[in-house]
Amino acid sequence: MAQGWGDGLPLIPPTQERVQDFLIAGGRFPDELIAVLPPLRAECTVEKIAINAVMAGCTGDAMPLLCAAIAAMADSKFDLAGLNATTGSVVPAVIVNGPIRNRLDIPCQAGCLGGVAGPAVAIGRAIRLIMRNVAGQLIGSTSQSVYGTPGRVAGIVFGEWEERSPWTPLAERRGVPGDAVTAYGAMGTANICDVVANSADGFLDMIAKSMAYPGANGFLPSSAFAETLCVINPIWAEVIAKAYPKIEDVQAYIWDKCALPIDWFRPEYRDPIGKLGRIKPDGRVHLVPTPDDVLVMVGGGEGGLHAAMIHSWGTCLTVTRPVSAP
Repeated sequence: MAQGWGDGLPLIPPTQERVQDFLIAGGRFPDELIAVLPPLRAECTVEKIAINAVMAGCTGDAMPLLCAAIAAMADSKFDLAGLNATTGSVVPAVIVNGPIRNRLDIPCQAGCLGGVAGPAVAIGRAIRLIMRNVAGQLIGSTSQSVYGTPGRVAGIVFGEWEERSPWTPLAERRGVPGDAVTAYGAMGTANICDVVANSADGFLDMIAKSMAYPGANGFLPSSAFAETLCVINPIWAEVIAKAYPKIEDVQAYIWDKCALPIDWFRPEYRDPIGKLGRIKPDGRVHLVPTPDDVLVMVGGGEGGLHAAMIHSWGTCLTVTRPVSAP
């Protein structure tokens, strides 16, 4: 802590022996450059990833996933510079697809977004330490986040429950089959509860209308583009898929209902929103520009009754990368 390396939680000392063992287990050369990370524009090598991963309590078999996640976040489309500096409460979430979910015990079932003990917590914390110690993201200095988010301590790392999904996995739909990570600029998680609906349209209506609230970043007059993410529990997904077997139809349904009348916004908002061409002929404003910007995946417990919405920061675009074996 005195050297500014810590986050307030206990750290495992990154001794030379521990780091070397991690590098051997990870199968990567220590001086391999993975990315250049803002705001400091610092080179993030495999060795730097290993040092922070050791401090967080990761094991060496997580190295391929960590390298892929950091590379995805460094993609220019993700706008890590803006994300690390913004006043918003955003954190890069990591969504995991493919068999690596099982090999690393990445949670995708009950409690997948937080509270499950296992390697995902250490992986998420390693990423956060990398952002602090390598990228240089420090609250009140290089980061102006007004509130921050609990995800800035242990990250948000979870998987898609592919075995219970009636649709093609998220990463594969984005062009990366098999082991993959998707970096997503998450503005925290919020619960959507419905104990009454028992139909596909009922579930989707509740999901879409819950996601459309005026203060969401996607509705900001400055947001020329945005994305949003919905995690649907497997019970609801099964019902929805019987009515909408194509995921594109699910995305289109949510997109259509995830909108607000322009009259809901105060007059000073209407003109800048209109100048962006976002007001549709029916007088509505959609949260995101197109149905493709609605990301849908299956995860969570079998208790049903809930879905999770994870809005994006609105300025960064989601990036998916393969996880390559060492």
